Amino acid sequence: MTSNKNGVCLLVGTKKGGFVFTSDSKRKEWKVTGPHLKGNEIYHMALDRRNGAILASTTSGHWGPTVARSEDMGKTWRESRTPPRFPKGSGLSVARVWQIRPASEDEPGVVYAGVEPACLFKSKDGGKSWEVNVSMMKQKTRKKWTAGGGGLCLHTIIQNPRRPNRMHVAISAVGTMRTDDGGNSWKFQNKNVLANFNPIKYPEYGQCVHKLATNPSKPDVIFHQNHCGVYRSDDAGENWTDIRNNLPSRFGFPIAVDANEPGRAYVAPMEGDFSRIPPGGHFAIWGTDNAGKEWFKLDSGLPSFSYYTVLRDGMVTDAEDPCGLYFGTTTGQLYASRDQGNHWQNISDGLPPVLSVSVSSV
Repeated sequence: MTSNKNGVCLLVGTKKGGFVFTSDSKRKEWKVTGPHLKGNEIYHMALDRRNGAILASTTSGHWGPTVARSEDMGKTWRESRTPPRFPKGSGLSVARVWQIRPASEDEPGVVYAGVEPACLFKSKDGGKSWEVNVSMMKQKTRKKWTAGGGGLCLHTIIQNPRRPNRMHVAISAVGTMRTDDGGNSWKFQNKNVLANFNPIKYPEYGQCVHKLATNPSKPDVIFHQNHCGVYRSDDAGENWTDIRNNLPSRFGFPIAVDANEPGRAYVAPMEGDFSRIPPGGHFAIWGTDNAGKEWFKLDSGLPSFSYYTVLRDGMVTDAEDPCGLYFGTTTGQLYASRDQGNHWQNISDGLPPVLSVSVSSV
């Protein structure tokens, strides 16, 4: 994989608006615009490379949640004319949109959204209007689903680039689900995943998955940061292997996979559920280059004394070579690495609390 000649775009969602950071392919100097959609909570942003539009999940304290679209890199925005909403009589109401995921090149107008309470929505017109996934809304176990600390949220959507009808979603605190027929049916995929807060330690569903990540070149290999551990599946989620090994903790929120090395992944360990601070008061990213058999600390350039917290969508990798790695904190720091996490640069130190970071070549 070679570096993109044009550059890299970071989309940063915060509690008080969205920010757009851009750089050339060297990724040394960054320009920033924003806050966009000022005053709103931006849980996720995505650049649709099929048409250059930015899509943002925005929640207003007055008007509630919707999806906004910009076709000029954030200068102007238009909200969905029909935002994600459950049908009347369902007894469900959208609290926020957690994830936005443009579909494959073969589906030019299709965008997916994950919402709270957990469900999948689909747009066929680039985010202007939305329809609910009925199969998930009416899933037979739904009444037994319970919320994690952040809510009953569908926060991860992964579409298989080789099999577009196959999709994985992650729900806190329900677990991982997969469809092989474009969302007409779903099955749980939580085998061997611990739920130590549950009377049944390995239930069919009820696990608190925090994030899933994969490399498009090996879409059946999925890395998984859970409330209760770090896992890997080599068979598209059918089975999970515990890969915590020498990590300092089982607990954390984000997980990301290197763009060029499918066996190289990154996590951000926290002490644990009731002490969500970095081990020893020193925040560090940990990486593996052998699919989780062994982990190593990546903290060159990070403060020696730091109690940063990075949320589930707060860390991401770019598609450059060498792979870039980025994370944003709940205290407003934004860090970047141009060399797979070996060295870190603080590119912003005064943002509102960061909810998400996404990246795209431009």
